[in-house]
Amino acid sequence: MKKLILYFLIALLPLSASATAPELSLKDMSGKAHQLSEYIGNGQWTVVVLWAEDCVVCNAEIAGIDRFHEKYKGKNARILGVSIDGWDKIDLARDFVKRHDLSFPNLIVEPDMKYIEKFGGGDFIGTPTFYIYTPEGEIVASQAGGVPMNIIEDFISNYKK
Repeated sequence: MKKLILYFLIALLPLSASATAPELSLKDMSGKAHQLSEYIGNGQWTVVVLWAEDCVVCNAEIAGIDRFHEKYKGKNARILGVSIDGWDKIDLARDFVKRHDLSFPNLIVEPDMKYIEKFGGGDFIGTPTFYIYTPEGEIVASQAGGVPMNIIEDFISNYKK
């Protein structure tokens, strides 16, 4: 188990703290436009989770992600979900949010890899993908694939610039 935790901690560390959140426009599930900067920084850690409604890992892990959000919202961390299903599949994305009774905000983007890669700099591999932003809005970690939320909690608790 310690090796697994070490693997995830190492995997969450590849980004420098000098990159800030990109200015991206996204829509919420009702079609209203939002800027990514509305959700990142502002004195709280922000974990952005890119997901797709048909992603097996996303469906399996989303309850733990929601529990993390409930535990830390209004404190020092929050979750922002971003569906990469695109507007053509908005009904499926809405069903995902409803089926899992998600309490964190969820936005939707088109499945355009050049646009999606702007979230965290670097290649987009697939869903889920996690991006961790500091309370100042600097991106400090990313991870493609499932990540137990206790690993993200440990990363945030132990983060040093």
